[in-house]
Amino acid sequence: MLNRKVIISCAVTGATHTPSMSEYLPVTPAQIAAQSIEAAEAGAAILHLHARNPADGKPTPSPEVFRQFVPAIVEATDAVINVTTGGSTRMTLADRLAYPRLAKPEMCSLNMGSMNFSIHPIAARMQSWRYDWEKDYIEGMEDTIFRNTFKDIKSILLELGEAGTRFEFECYDVGHLYNLAHFVDQGLIKPPFFIQSVFGILGGLGADPENMTVMRSTADRLFGRENYQFSILGAGRHQMAFVTMGAIMGGNVRVGLEDSVYLSKGVKAESNAQQVRKIRRILEELSFEIATPAEARQMLGLKGADKVSF
Repeated sequence: MLNRKVIISCAVTGATHTPSMSEYLPVTPAQIAAQSIEAAEAGAAILHLHARNPADGKPTPSPEVFRQFVPAIVEATDAVINVTTGGSTRMTLADRLAYPRLAKPEMCSLNMGSMNFSIHPIAARMQSWRYDWEKDYIEGMEDTIFRNTFKDIKSILLELGEAGTRFEFECYDVGHLYNLAHFVDQGLIKPPFFIQSVFGILGGLGADPENMTVMRSTADRLFGRENYQFSILGAGRHQMAFVTMGAIMGGNVRVGLEDSVYLSKGVKAESNAQQVRKIRRILEELSFEIATPAEARQMLGLKGADKVSF
C-alpha cells in the first residue's frame, strides 16, 4: 500500500467561503487560473473548479466566466479539469449544468443526495464583510437545502455520461453511498468509481475517525475495493489531519481553499499550492508516491483531455 499512487485533488475556490473569510481566496478569472496552475505544478493531478463573479466574488454558473480561466489552465497544465455540477445552494439544476453541458469535461463533481449544507455559524464570528451579498448568503444557509434528487442525479448521469464524462461522487453521509449503489444497480455507473467522502460539513458526517472507517467499510461492502478509488475531504480545521489518515487507510486526498482557508491552526493559506505542497510533503515523508495527471487518468478510466470542449 505504501508504494501505491495517491491522487491529490485541489478544490480551488468553491462556492461556500466568501471573500471576507480570506484575502487569498481566488475570485477573478486571472486569480483562479494562476492559483490552479500553481497547484498543478505543486502536485495536484485533479483541479476541481467553480466560477465567481469577478466584480464581487459571488458564485456564478456563467459559462462566459468559466471560459475566462479554464482554457488558460488547460494550456498551462495537463491536470484533469473537474467541473462542478454542485455550483451553490442558490443555483437551479439548469444553472449548475450550464458550463458542463458545453464543456463535456473529463470529470465533474456530483453530490449524491439532497441535504442540509451550511456554514451559517461562521456569520456570528465575522466582524465585517467586504461585499453586501456575503452576510445574507452565509446566514441564509441555515434555511437552505442543497437539492439533488434521484431524478436530478439520474439526469446528470445520463446527459454528461453520454459524452464520456466521469464523476467525483461526493458522499457526505453513509446514505449517499447507498444512493450511489442504487445507480450502479441500474447500470448507469460503471467502475472504477471515484468516491469523494466528505467529512466536517454541518449537515453531513462529522470529521471523526470512526466515521471514515464506516464509510470505507461500507464502500467495500457495496462495491468491492477493486472497483473504486476512495478519496477524503476534511472540511475546515480537520483538513490536513483527516486527509492524511485517509491516505493511510488506502485513500486519495483533496485539499484546497474551497475546503479550508487555513494552512494550519490560525494561519491562513496564502494559496492553494501551499496546501498541495504541505500534503504532498506529508505523504512523501510517509513513503507514498504522488500520482501524475496521466496516472490519475488511468486509475479513474477518464476519456482524456483531447476529448473535451474547453
